[in-house]
Amino acid sequence: MTNTASNQEVSAAESAKRFSLRSVGSLGLDTRLLGMMLALGAMWIAFNIKSGGLFLTSRNLWNLSVQSSAVAILATGMVLVIVSRNIDLSIGSITVFVAMFMGLAQAEWIPQKWHYGLGRPYTWIIVLAAGIVLGGLIGALHGFIVAYVKVPSFIVTLGGLLVWRALAFQLADGRTIAPLDDKFQLLGGGPKGSLGEWKSWLIAAIASAVIIGGLVLGRRRRQRHGFPLRPMWTEVVLGTVGCAAVIAAVWVANSYVWPPGLAKAYAKEHGITEPPGGLQIPTGIAIPVLVMVGVAVVMTYLARRRRFGRYVFSIGGNPEAAELAGINTRFVVMKTFIVMGMLAALAAAVISARLDAATVGLGTGLELQVIAAAVIGGTSLAGGIGTIPGAVLGAVVMQSLQSGMVLLKVPTAMQDVVVGVLLVTAVAFDSILNRRRT
Repeated sequence: MTNTASNQEVSAAESAKRFSLRSVGSLGLDTRLLGMMLALGAMWIAFNIKSGGLFLTSRNLWNLSVQSSAVAILATGMVLVIVSRNIDLSIGSITVFVAMFMGLAQAEWIPQKWHYGLGRPYTWIIVLAAGIVLGGLIGALHGFIVAYVKVPSFIVTLGGLLVWRALAFQLADGRTIAPLDDKFQLLGGGPKGSLGEWKSWLIAAIASAVIIGGLVLGRRRRQRHGFPLRPMWTEVVLGTVGCAAVIAAVWVANSYVWPPGLAKAYAKEHGITEPPGGLQIPTGIAIPVLVMVGVAVVMTYLARRRRFGRYVFSIGGNPEAAELAGINTRFVVMKTFIVMGMLAALAAAVISARLDAATVGLGTGLELQVIAAAVIGGTSLAGGIGTIPGAVLGAVVMQSLQSGMVLLKVPTAMQDVVVGVLLVTAVAFDSILNRRRT
């Protein structure tokens, strides 16, 4: 009787567990991603309580979104590199080298030597395009050596880590290049580098329409091809939660107003009479956040919907089988490094624009933050497994940890200890999952 009762209890527990997994699976959500979101929410609440309500303020959350942008942009590319069973340790050095190139171009080269009547308003476009091309060429060089010369990516990018930072120092003779072009600075965010109130709400409306439209089209596509359909209530839940998250994010961004001094200068410049409490100008979504979201959408499309992404995951899952299937594995690997280099250039623009300067110390340790964000976000170092949304969420987790510890006045050395322990824990968890899959 005792054994029968215990067996019934175990069966009941297993049934409950299976029911919960089926419920989550019916929503079409990655259970690991959902767990990370719950952990992030718990982290935010804990930091808010410990900091006396300072963490979950519109100002801190707005700054958190801007600070996470560059790491998230790079993490989306690192996912493809790691999935293909490679690594890129050079992205911090590529970032500073491209930042120096773009800084010198806009601060010294173009204004003094370019006399074709393009004018300063177009300087930032020329500089950004040239920087992205340069980043792509550096990535192509690394990818060629890895894929065709067959040098391990760890060695190639470790050499790149040393070479490109040294060349960045030589390029500017160790100087700090500042100030940067006014239009270029908007890529870094700040009150003026944001969309403002009504444009942010317009973005929210478009994003909500895209979420609902995507769910409707996805359901029709599955129905047309005879695939199993999710229950209608799950579609409603996904659409409601997605739209609510977008609206909440925009509401928080609009709740953060311009600093009083800057708002006063704006009112004086435009001849606006200030109200008794001062002029309240909503900041809205920062441009680097918008860039990050755009990059994440494009990279998700490449990874899930395009042949290139499918090839990358095939190579990571089984390189020999992928090559026997006719995939040009060497060229695909080279393209992952090209994409990584272009994203490093875009991140360089965001970081240097936010600082309004290109410095030789820019991007120091950035490669470790990016790899940690990708791994925490569910990318397996064994290759073949990873998601772009997970990497973006991993970047937010990393920055939330740093922001929260700064508010709690945790010493810098202990901050590094916490991040290191988190990274090792994430890799250990990934190893356990891999063993269970095997």
